[in-house]
Amino acid sequence: MDIGGETFNVKVEGPQNAPALMLSNSLGTDLHMWDAQAPQFSSRFRLVRYDSRGHGASVAGKGPYSIERLGRDALAILDALGLAKAHWVGLSKGGMVGQWLLANAGERFGRAIFANTAAHYEDPSSWNARIAAVRANGMAAIAPAVIERWLTPEFRKRDPAAVERLLATLRATPVEGYASCCAAIRDMDLRESDRRIKNPVLVIVGSRDAATPREHGQDIAARIAGAQLVELDAAHLSNIEQSEAFTQAALRFLEADDASGPR
Repeated sequence: MDIGGETFNVKVEGPQNAPALMLSNSLGTDLHMWDAQAPQFSSRFRLVRYDSRGHGASVAGKGPYSIERLGRDALAILDALGLAKAHWVGLSKGGMVGQWLLANAGERFGRAIFANTAAHYEDPSSWNARIAAVRANGMAAIAPAVIERWLTPEFRKRDPAAVERLLATLRATPVEGYASCCAAIRDMDLRESDRRIKNPVLVIVGSRDAATPREHGQDIAARIAGAQLVELDAAHLSNIEQSEAFTQAALRFLEADDASGPR
């Protein structure tokens, strides 16, 4: 899809007349991170998946990027598809983008799920180190450490094929795109704007998530009036490690009686 002269890789599935549901990927993945959820989601919703700027087959121009820039990308995709409104599910970076969207364009969204995510990081040094590492040595330099944070040892042992798929995606992520998105995460502070969110929100946390510990999600839920919280026995990529539990929690929330729009 060409939007303003930039290419975005977008996949649309499901009934044309169904409510729209947009999925947003984490840092270092692409739209295929949602493959386990797609069959059930697309049977109920007009499902829109896309590779975030800097990832997969989407544009990866020179950065740095901002969370606002990534949020405006999502709005532009909805506009290009002629969708006035959609529900939102975002994990990690996708949850950060979702927080910006709900605070600044809440009328474009119904319900939203923020999974394994944060609103702010106090210490920028780890992000600066990661940016420096990939710029100097490429994505392979950080891949082993990232996988250890994404998935528990038990899952890595149980499903090595899934691990290899994720490693391949991570290694293939453009260095400029990855580093620029790291800068966006490093610089974000969504804590006060979260308080403006009026849409129904579900926050999903992983009990073993070292990348975005459960306290980050608990803080987000506490700042959003009426937000619900679900904890899964998983590390960072909870939708992959606990795919069925994640899918069912998401569907229960998205299909609740008042799921048609903002509160």
